[in-house]
Amino acid sequence: MKLLSTKATSNSHGQDSSYFLGWQEYEKNPYDEEKNPKGIIQMGLAENQLCFDLLESWLNKNPDAAGFKRDGQSLFRELALFQDYHGLPAFKKSLVEFMSEIRGNKVTFDPNNIVLLTGGATFANETLMFCLAEPGGAFLLPTPYYPGFDRDLK
Repeated sequence: MKLLSTKATSNSHGQDSSYFLGWQEYEKNPYDEEKNPKGIIQMGLAENQLCFDLLESWLNKNPDAAGFKRDGQSLFRELALFQDYHGLPAFKKSLVEFMSEIRGNKVTFDPNNIVLLTGGATFANETLMFCLAEPGGAFLLPTPYYPGFDRDLK
């Protein structure tokens, strides 16, 4: 009996998709207004960083609005982009404490065993696919769509 999917046992993990091929070209020749005006502009990025300067400026002027500092340094960029795909350790710790509390502290949970937390759309989609799909089933996606789905949903 086969226990792992072809996706799980694949060596490439999607690096051969057009999305990742585009990333490789971008990384070789990224656009910069002053240093490389003829470079490649990355248009397939799932992270919208266009407003970071505005948000960082506002957060610096309003430091009590959110707890985005560690040792006086801003954590905004660290938290605003993709997180560890296994989940944020602090969140997992808080979650197991909450789960224990609502069970009357009669049960303890290990944060290292929490696996259904999502590090982004890839893992949320994967969880949905396993829950909703039958082998050989298909999902229809509207266009335009995030090009990472070519890898994520196969």
